[in-house]
Formats: sequence, structure tokens, C-alpha cells
Amino acid sequence: MRLLLAMFKHETNTFSPVPTPFERFFRRTGGALSGAEALEAFRGTGGALGAYIDVADELGAQIVLPVAADAFPSGPVHDDAYRRITQLILDEVAKGGYDGILLDLHGAMVTQSLDDGEGTLLHRLREIDPHTPVGVTLDMHANLYDDIVKHATVVTGYHTYPHVDMYEAGLRAARILARTIAGEIKPVMAWGNKPMLPHVMRQGTHAEPNRSLQARCMRYEQGEALASSLFVGFPNADIENAGLSVVVCTDGDKTKAATLRDSLLDEAWRERETFLYASEPLPESIARAKASAAAGPLVLLDHCVNTASGGTMDTTEVLAEVLKQGLDNAVFYAIYDPEAVQQAIAAGIGNEVTLSLGGKLPMPALQETSRPIEVTGRVKLVFDGVFRNRGPMYRGSLNNTGPTVVLDTGKVEIVVVSAHQEPFDLNCLSSVGIDPTQKRYIVLKSRVHWRAGFGDLAREVIECAGVGVTTSDYGKLEFRKVRRPIYPLDAM
Repeated sequence: MRLLLAMFKHETNTFSPVPTPFERFFRRTGGALSGAEALEAFRGTGGALGAYIDVADELGAQIVLPVAADAFPSGPVHDDAYRRITQLILDEVAKGGYDGILLDLHGAMVTQSLDDGEGTLLHRLREIDPHTPVGVTLDMHANLYDDIVKHATVVTGYHTYPHVDMYEAGLRAARILARTIAGEIKPVMAWGNKPMLPHVMRQGTHAEPNRSLQARCMRYEQGEALASSLFVGFPNADIENAGLSVVVCTDGDKTKAATLRDSLLDEAWRERETFLYASEPLPESIARAKASAAAGPLVLLDHCVNTASGGTMDTTEVLAEVLKQGLDNAVFYAIYDPEAVQQAIAAGIGNEVTLSLGGKLPMPALQETSRPIEVTGRVKLVFDGVFRNRGPMYRGSLNNTGPTVVLDTGKVEIVVVSAHQEPFDLNCLSSVGIDPTQKRYIVLKSRVHWRAGFGDLAREVIECAGVGVTTSDYGKLEFRKVRRPIYPLDAM
């Protein structure tokens, strides 16, 4: 058996000013990744591509891996980057001779010219090869379009947010594809969406309504369906099909697939108000944290600037309020400011330095701006930024925050990075010599993924509404292309 595997993943925030060139897809590894190098990098890791490799090994299949590209969420993918990476996949497809194709995609990729990057890739793939079975794994935040489902043999999605089951979703796709190749099953799919934009802060599977919706998907997969996926969608994308959708795959029974799909969509629509999120004024949130009787650690979320949703990671409002109200024994992860990092490095470990920190990236899509703040502290640590995830999310995968420093103000240890990184793994802190269990406050620029690594530590969680392009306040964003009417932008 001969299998073509590939990964090309990006969650696009169309409101984000952070650019997405070709190099962003390979920053963790320092260069383009393909072939034996990619196999070595992803074998034994906890993502869908890791699962594809494991299943291919179980089958004794020959693996061809033309590209493994994954970028942190940001603005629309540069057209040149999209063309170069998709061409690596399409050129390999054109060579032919494959029994199956497995693609690890995201499902919310927007380019400078395309609203549906994944669907366009699959459409072009089918123009070259109309027949070879294609398995696709998508992120729970996929914004689904017809071309994605039309041109795939099977589509599977994650059932957890934070995404700690990426590997399992990949296993489903790979094993369904293997059974299809063997002639044991004939997958058919039905998909649909609802006009709703669930707030990301209410999408976590630690709580309702998504916990029950995903549980129902998993029950269907115990017998009625080969795969059942509810995608909560990615709302920080101004494209027509942004929002919640469902795809169900059965063995040859399109009617059953449609029935299960409709049941899931109807339940999600009934819960649309439960997907709404409302924030409180920032000074009140920080004051609650300061007055809390919880033993700690308390986790404070700077959720409006989550880099894993396309945030700039350099807004300063939450950090400024933490410093203003005098929270003590705190760690702040992190501020993106390569210029400040270099100034701290020049000052030297153990020396005091005053930095103009953050607030340097303009956010023209917002009605708000963030300004730099002046911070004085001791340079505690300088680090090259390279570490591996402990897991469970992206277990074993390599991260690279670039040159990184820890600035100690005496009350708050501020991690300053040169490349974007959401703090969803404990090694974000342990790699810079910080033990989170010894901190009273852990302030994270994250929305939900932080729960994968830090959820068990939190004695209390306080959500802090700062400034950023991952805001849950849709009134601060101008939607021009999304289909209308849609809830909650419109009364429905």
C-alpha cells in the first residue's frame, strides 16, 4: 500500500494585522519540512499527522509526505505561501500511484484571494485525481464549505476544546480510509450549517452546551455513524460560511447521515443563547482577583488577544491593570515584543532595565488601540525559545518562541517573546524556569486551550477583557461578508 500524507494548517483571523507569509508555516522547525525530515519530526506526536503516520506504519504502507506546514493563527495567508505549499501537495498527487491520501487540515484557512483555502485545495486535487480515496481531519473551529465535503471521502473533526483529541480524530480518518481502500465500507457524508456565530469563550467542552453536543457526536460514532463532527466554527473570520456546522459520515446510508446531521444542528440551534458570552469591566476583574480568598494559583485570562486565534499578543491593558492594582507573586505569559527582548538581552541577566513594552502593532480592524507601557524590572533569564510540549495537547511537538526573556518587576514575572505562542502547555513556563504551582496568579493570553496544560492547577478562573482582535464583543468588529441574518449579529 502506498499513502500520500500532508499537513497544511492555518486558522485565519481576517481582522488580524499579523501577516502570514510562507516562513510562518515553518518557524517552529526553522525551515521547510517534508520527506524523511517531516516523518522524524511528527512520528510519535499527538496530532492528526502523528496518527496518520502510526496507521500507515501499522498497515506496512509506503509513506510519501511532501509537506508538513502549520502556522499559528494570524491574518489572511499570503497568496504566494498558499500557492507554494499547495503545489507541493498537488505535484505529488499528479505523480499518481497512491492507494489513499490523508490530509491534516484546519478548515478555516482564508488567503488574500480565497475564502475557502481547504476547499480550493481539494477541488484542485480532484481535478488531478478524481478517484483515489481522500481522508481529511479538520479542527473543531473549521468554517465548512461544500467543496471540503464534496471532494473528500471522509471528514473527521475533534471532539474536545481544548483540542486534546487531535490524534484520535486523525486515527478515525485514517482507519476509515484504510477500510475504504480494503472495500469493507463505502463512506457517504451529509453536511449542513446554521446561521450562528458561537462565541469562542463559550465553545469549550469543559462546559455546556458544547460538552453535550460533542458527547452526542461520540455516541453516534459508537454504531450509527463512521464519523460525526460538530464544528463550532471560527467567528473571528469575516467570510460567508463562518459559523457552526455539522458533517456526518455513514457506511452507504445517506439518509441516516442526513438525519443525524439535522438532529445535531437542531440541538445546537436550540442552544444558541447558551453560546453567548458577556464580559465585565477589566478593573473589576482584576479587583476580584486581588480580593479572592482562593488559595491559588488563580488563572487570569487575557482572552481578547489570544495568539492561537490570530491575536497580536502585544496588547498591554491587562498587564497594565495587574501592575496598577499591585497583584503580587504573579507570572504574565506573554508579551510579544522582539525589540524589547533585544533591549533586555543587551542589558544582561541580573541587571535592571526599563522597557517600553508592547502596544506596537496597529489593529486597524478594531475601534480600539493598545499603547506601550513603561516597565522597569530585572532581567532574570534569557532563553532561545525552543522547547517541546509536555501534552496532552500537541504532545511532543516542537515550539519556538524565538529569543525570550523573563523580566522580574519584584511582583510580576513577565515573559517577553519574539514569536507568537499560546500558553496551552506547562512547558511554556517550565522552559523559562517558572514553577506555576508556586505562583499566586498565572496570567495567560489564552481563551480556552490553556485548560489543556493548566486546567488542573486553577483554583479560580477570572476572565479579563482587555483589547485585541480575538474579542468576543462582535460590536467592535465590522462584518461585511458573513451571510445575513446570522445570530447574534441579528435578532433571530
